[in-house]
Amino acid sequence: MFYGFARFICRFFLLTVRRLEIRGAGNIPRQGGFLLVSNHRSYWDPIIIGCALPKSRRIYFMAKRELFKIPVLGWLIDMLGAFPVKRGGADRTAIRTALDHLSAGRVVGIFPEGTRSKNEDMLDPHRGAAMLSTKASVPVLPVAVIGFKGFLSKASIVFGPPIYLVKTGSKDRRVSREDLETMSRTIMNEVAVLMAAKSGDIG
Repeated sequence: MFYGFARFICRFFLLTVRRLEIRGAGNIPRQGGFLLVSNHRSYWDPIIIGCALPKSRRIYFMAKRELFKIPVLGWLIDMLGAFPVKRGGADRTAIRTALDHLSAGRVVGIFPEGTRSKNEDMLDPHRGAAMLSTKASVPVLPVAVIGFKGFLSKASIVFGPPIYLVKTGSKDRRVSREDLETMSRTIMNEVAVLMAAKSGDIG
């Protein structure tokens, strides 16, 4: 109830005031779990992504643990379905929560850069997204959030085609550290391609 109401208000604001343009929506899987990865430049990013997804595809974001300690904000993001992750190492609880969501057919959102980038250049990705995708045997949906440089600036969100790092349903999910690093770069390269798109639909 709360998620749906908050999404309605934010989506109306983004589409009318912020003039949000949504491209590549046909690439979004309509069923089954998948991992959504995106560039990260502002605190708006999770809100933009959640509002751009279909109503039936509620997203559960992995967010740094410190945010949950902030009065009001912590309560709000918890109500919206976000779950905490401890940065700087493998957080087994966060990993298990993400895998549980994915195995239940839900959408999990993650920013592989780990923090917000202060410019157009993306930061080196962490291996978490590739690891979750291979462990859960789910596709990765690359997303680019473009614009949002000012309060009334026009912005776009672009959804790319799903990336299948492993065969869906595969039981052989053993991958090396080097494989995960390569997969992580592949994912973010796809995001970079979407960021470079200037016009037209993707996919």
